[in-house]
Amino acid sequence: QVQLVESGGGLVQAGDSLRLSCAASGRTVSTYRMAWFRQAPGKEREFVAAINWSGSILPYADSVKGRFTISRDNAKNTVYLQMNSLKPEDTAIYYCAADRTYWGTQKSNYAHWGQGTQITVSS
Repeated sequence: QVQLVESGGGLVQAGDSLRLSCAASGRTVSTYRMAWFRQAPGKEREFVAAINWSGSILPYADSVKGRFTISRDNAKNTVYLQMNSLKPEDTAIYYCAADRTYWGTQKSNYAHWGQGTQITVSS
């Protein structure tokens, strides 16, 4: 079983930066594919970024490209999401996801999820 715990959320102003962390435990999570998704009020959960075990990164969601950076530290079993130049439209619950074999943008294909962390960006 894989457990994922997100942290680093909070209330910030537009233009600020935040770094989210996702600590993974359980199986050999260092070989898992990891991703960040987010869900705004009244909207579907959407893909943000994904990274595989070797550090290769999929194209970011257009809405965050150039502002967000995903990274991982396999020694710490932790994935990060550095978020710069935050905008009010980035307000959402951010979820960490992991899968042993799938690496993509489809949320339904990720087997493991964290509980989410709230990001609120005020204008």
